[in-house]
Formats: sequence, C-alpha cells, structure tokens
Amino acid sequence: MVKLQTIKEQIEGYMPDILRLLEESVNIDSPSTDKRQNDLMADWFTRQFQRLTGGRVIRVPNETYGDRLLCEVGSGEKQILLLGHYDTVWPLGEAARRPFRIEDGRAYGPGVYDMKAGLLQAIFALKALLDSGRFPEDKKVVLLMNSDEELGSPTSRALIEEQAKLSAVAFVLEPPMEPSGALKTSRKGSGRYKLAVQGISAHAGVNPEKGVSAIHELACQIQRLHALTDLSRGTTVNVGVIRGGIGSNVVAEHAEGEIDVRVATSAEAERIEAELARLIPALPQARLTLTGRMMRPPMERTDRTAALFALAQEIARTDHGIELAETHTGGVSDGNFTAAVGTPTLDGLGARGDFAHSPDEYVRIDEIPLRTALLAELIRRC
Repeated sequence: MVKLQTIKEQIEGYMPDILRLLEESVNIDSPSTDKRQNDLMADWFTRQFQRLTGGRVIRVPNETYGDRLLCEVGSGEKQILLLGHYDTVWPLGEAARRPFRIEDGRAYGPGVYDMKAGLLQAIFALKALLDSGRFPEDKKVVLLMNSDEELGSPTSRALIEEQAKLSAVAFVLEPPMEPSGALKTSRKGSGRYKLAVQGISAHAGVNPEKGVSAIHELACQIQRLHALTDLSRGTTVNVGVIRGGIGSNVVAEHAEGEIDVRVATSAEAERIEAELARLIPALPQARLTLTGRMMRPPMERTDRTAALFALAQEIARTDHGIELAETHTGGVSDGNFTAAVGTPTLDGLGARGDFAHSPDEYVRIDEIPLRTALLAELIRRC
C-alpha cells in the first residue's frame, strides 16, 4: 500500500521553487510610498498566484499606493480570509544594495521576513491542498495582498473590513512572536496624535512677562499625558517627539508633541480618547490644538479566537510533534481590523525568523515547510 504523502512532505518538495521565488520577490523593491514600484510587485504576485494555483486575481485599483490583490481559490459558501502585505519599509534601491542571500540556513534581504516569505507560504499552502486533492469543496479562500500596511493601511482598511465581514475566519501571515514562534491571539490597538501649543513670543531677557511659553505649556501637558499610562490595563501614552522654539533667548511661541497611544481593549480606547478631548491649557493665554485619532482598534482575544488557536495547537502537536504557544503583543497589524469587525482572527502564521525592519532581518528556511503545512491544515479543518 502506497503511503499518502503528508502536506508537509509535499511542501518540502516545493522548496526549490519557494526559495527561487523568494529570491525574485525580495529582489524587487516595494517601498510603501512608491506606487509604480508596488504595482510591479503586484504584477509579479499576480503571475505567480495564477501559475501556481490556477486561481482568480481581482485587482483593486489604488490611486495613491500600489493596487491591492484579491487572490481567490474555490467557490464554496464558507469564505476563509488570508491576509498579508507586499509593501515594505525599505527605500528604492535597497535590494540592489543588499540583495537576497542564503547563509547558514537563513534567507536574508529587504522584506524577506516582513513579509514576502509569508505571502509565498500562503500561496504554496493553497497549492499543496489543490495538488493533493485536499482542498475543501465547501470553502472559498481569499488571499488579500495589501499595499500600504506599513503606513497603517490608510487606503486599504475599508477593503480589509469588507472582506473580513464576508469571512468565517481570518488568518494573518505576519511573522510569529520569537523566540518561541508563538501565534498572536490578541494585539493592542494604536493611536497617533499631535498636540500643538500656541503661546506668545517675547524677549527672554528684556520682557519675559509679556510672553507665554509654548514649551512650558507643552511640558505641563506631557506630564498629564504620561500620567494616563496604566500598565495594569495595558495602556500606554507616550510623547515620543517634541519640537518648539526658535532660540534660547526667545519665549517660545509654538511647540508641538507627537503622541503614541496603545490600548488593549475598545473600552480603554474610548476612555483615552475622552481624556485627550478634555485637555485644557495649564497657562493663561496658551492654546491647545489636538489632531489625530486611533489608527487601529484592539485585536481582542475572544472565545472563537481561542477555539481557532486550540485547533492550530492540535494540528501542531498531532501532525508535527511540537507545542505551539500563543501570545499578546503591543504591535499592530491588519488583523486588528478583521478582529474588530467580529471575525475570529489568528495572527502570526507567517515565516519564522527575526529582526523585522532591520538590515539583519532573516527567515529560517527549515521552518518554511512546517509553517506552510500548518496554514494548509487550518484552511482544510477550520
């Protein structure tokens, strides 16, 4: 009797093709703000998806950033959403400066870890299911490739939420948490704000009493803002950049601070937004202008998310003999959007490696078959 080849064994057979395509994709620059270059990246992924899966690709135009791709396989009633992005933080020319290379079992290059390897894992997970006849007839899988994730998905959020609402579950191909390779079952939400302070300029030596220092006012507000941090609730408020003044002998007329907010729950997001709206000047005649908003809602762990993780844990243990962990992170992803509209979301299913957004970023080649097989089995069994 011929032994049925496992999904992981199939994917191991694909590895020469996976590594060749990983090299090609990494050596194509795709900085978030370069539409022309990102559209070339979208062209490349369209060709590979169609060639490897025979699936459909719907190109969603974007006037500002690269076009988004809805890559579809199957026609069942139950939609599964796979979510990733092909844009990177690296500028044009970075691939020429440090092209793809393999060293000591690791693949290096701009965007290899965040997250071109993850996108290829998604495509080859689908290929493995199709080639083996294991693709579930009751399912339709949509791989949404985003083009502005590194900027906070300003033009793609609506599309992501739309597809999430149509989907039974969402699997996000962002990298897992290292060093354990843990999946992410919850993420903090994030907000970005700017507080501008208007004071009154004056000579610091001749008539300082006629001035109102915007820098002094901003210093008072920074203390108030940082006092909103509550680690017991998972809430942090951080003024990370400040600007102001034109000289040490001038009472500063203008100052501003950039504020980062992280919250673990939607209730905390509402509380912090209300606190920010209540800011008032500490100094007479100073004026405050607050701009910005919560950029991504929290990805909260729900019972349905916990059930998804339990399935992943069972697959990892039974099929591969490994114990899979889960974790919470303060970082954000497009999974924040899918979870916030009520779609059970499992994040961190992408490639294992380390040093995202660093010239040292890499992917562990030996882990690619296992992580790809895990995704394939989740698609099949969920």
